Amino acid sequence: MDRIESLERLRNEEFDICIIGAGASGAGCALDAVLRGYKVALIDRKDFASETSSRSTKLIHGGVRYLEQAFKKLDFAQLKQVRHGLEERHIVLKNAPHLARPLALMTPVNSWFEGLYFKIGLQMYDAFAINDTLPKSKWLNKTEVLAKIPTLDRKKLHSGVLYYDGQLDDARYCLALVQSASEKGAAVANYLDVHGFGKNGDGKLNEVTVTDTQSSNQFSIRSKMIINCTGPFSDKIRQLANQQLTERIRPSKGVHLVLPAETLNSEYAMLIPKTSDGRVVFAIPFEGATMIGTTDTDVDDMSTEASLNEREKHYLADTLNPYLAQKIDISQLKAGFGGLRPLLSADPLQSTKNLVRDHEVEVDSVSGLVSLLGGKWTTYRLMAKDTIDQADAIFFQTNACTTDQHMLAGGEHYNTEFWKELVEKFDFDEDISKHLVKKYGSRAGLVGELTSAEPALKERLVAKYPYIKAEVVYTVRNEMVITPRDFLARRTRLEITDWQETLNCLPVVTDLMARELEWDAEQKGMQAASYEMEIRTFISNAG
Repeated sequence: MDRIESLERLRNEEFDICIIGAGASGAGCALDAVLRGYKVALIDRKDFASETSSRSTKLIHGGVRYLEQAFKKLDFAQLKQVRHGLEERHIVLKNAPHLARPLALMTPVNSWFEGLYFKIGLQMYDAFAINDTLPKSKWLNKTEVLAKIPTLDRKKLHSGVLYYDGQLDDARYCLALVQSASEKGAAVANYLDVHGFGKNGDGKLNEVTVTDTQSSNQFSIRSKMIINCTGPFSDKIRQLANQQLTERIRPSKGVHLVLPAETLNSEYAMLIPKTSDGRVVFAIPFEGATMIGTTDTDVDDMSTEASLNEREKHYLADTLNPYLAQKIDISQLKAGFGGLRPLLSADPLQSTKNLVRDHEVEVDSVSGLVSLLGGKWTTYRLMAKDTIDQADAIFFQTNACTTDQHMLAGGEHYNTEFWKELVEKFDFDEDISKHLVKKYGSRAGLVGELTSAEPALKERLVAKYPYIKAEVVYTVRNEMVITPRDFLARRTRLEITDWQETLNCLPVVTDLMARELEWDAEQKGMQAASYEMEIRTFISNAG
């Protein structure tokens, strides 16, 4: 992906569809639309997946909690959401095997009755997962549970119910969607902030006015249709197109706490079925750490980034502690992150935790703006399909959706043993080779080739992680990395797993980026200082 080339196209060409927002839903729409033959532009005011789509719990699932509520409340909307999620789960796993994989989750229980309750519930969950190859749930005895998660409190534990969902690297999965759309002909660019629209004589949108935040240059993108995929910020775009539209989105904040891997000391995740506010919480192994989340609180101010605070830190630790033999040492906090859910609600008084994560495609009859509202990561492809089906109807077209069969960038000819070839060819350590294959898939060798030409790029960014210097160079040249945070938060996931090591390797990353992007000393210093301030703010907020 070449940003300069994309900007040139966006300035000078007319598109059939311009999509605002390059998170999961926007990137999914771009890929679907370009595969149907449309000329597509995809833009975002920040980096790809920089908001909600990089801050999920990293699960591909139908939603165990939704299933429970569906039967308790006879809520068929919840049941439909579970069915859609489980139908899409196997497609998400299949289409990017390097970025998504099955994940075993344990639900520890304290009594025979609890075990029976969750076993029946999870058997029903299995039953909804048709055309699926994941193992079915099992009720395990105490000894079997402790063999899989040895840090649990054996005194309280009665047994556990094991079931399977999927796990993904959300930011890189979204990037793979963007790359795939780009390689099929879409013009894609990050850091383009929308601040207005042009309209034709009938009052329909036909231009998007943007500012390139990296250069401050303004220009307009001509397009026959505009699709709004900005998640929790959807109302801002809707009302920019038509001031008479009422708000539809109830943003909800969810945060995650990140602790050392030894907290669970397991490859198995945990579903914590009982919390003080009636939600479920997950404790999940991710990137060499244990991630605990998530919360659900109303958001009034979206002008500042959602982040972990001290109260939320203690709430999440206190939720997991009753299940552990050794209580969490909160001073071992490695990182934390927050995100906003784009929940749809007609009732401003309804609790966000009771809202269904469903989606809706809205067409504004006045401006012609198409908005994809609501939804969740697992169903991104279905959401995109519904949106581009609507675009087909507006354009009087009948094109087939083929995204269920489209292998994403890096997934082509993917081989789980490919890492061994990298060890042999480039003399990488085993952990580095495995990391590269999990992030770049069949394209990992392209990162390796950089080290052949420049052996110094083989060096690790920090000693305890498998990230290497070549990745900085590769992602700047091929994945439209513009800022150090693009690399450290989304191309790799170091920011959300280890704040201190992020700060430690920041000088190395900015040096390499400065070389690639031709920053002068002042620009390099500003980039490093700005990002360091952000990380230190997160640390301060967490207490």
